Amino acid sequence: MASALDVPWITPDRLTIAGLVIGLSSAALAATQLWALALVAWLLSRVLDGLDGTLARRRRAAASVPRPATASEAGGFLDIVADFVVYGATVLGVAIGATTAFDAPWWPFLVVLFAYYINGAAFLAFSSIAERTGRTLSDDDNRSLFFLGRIAEGGETVFVHTLWLALPFIAWQIALVWSVVVLVSAAQRMIVGYRILR
Repeated sequence: MASALDVPWITPDRLTIAGLVIGLSSAALAATQLWALALVAWLLSRVLDGLDGTLARRRRAAASVPRPATASEAGGFLDIVADFVVYGATVLGVAIGATTAFDAPWWPFLVVLFAYYINGAAFLAFSSIAERTGRTLSDDDNRSLFFLGRIAEGGETVFVHTLWLALPFIAWQIALVWSVVVLVSAAQRMIVGYRILR
């Protein structure tokens, strides 16, 4: 798909912005209980999110640039911020829709946001300190950030948010289980990150 999109007027940053806008529209659609449309918008936004980095790496390889240029670093920054905005907005949109339509409790969604906050702090702090101290990971995949993987990563998050939109009548139960998984993942990141940086 990235090769089909590799035309001059499509840039990785434009794909990121498009994914952000469509992701926010998915959250708004969920809040108004338009679940099927929200699901389509969510999946489209995640496809675009996957393609922005792939297109950037493809262009970098074609230009024979060994390490990301400044534009790639800016794109990586934009990408991670857009991801956080879309993930948080989706939790909020699903919470509003599910509490309104199915009388779901709010607190499981708040726990998910709390877990995301801790998880994000752990892996972003690790990435920043690892970069500053010149540490690298053996499985570095050329992303803009050193990504300390654990059990709850992007693929799992996309899957759970998809479940929320496909099965909104049990969204709060899914949120409860998911919050535990994300908290365990955050604890793993904190422990492993501390040991690596020690």
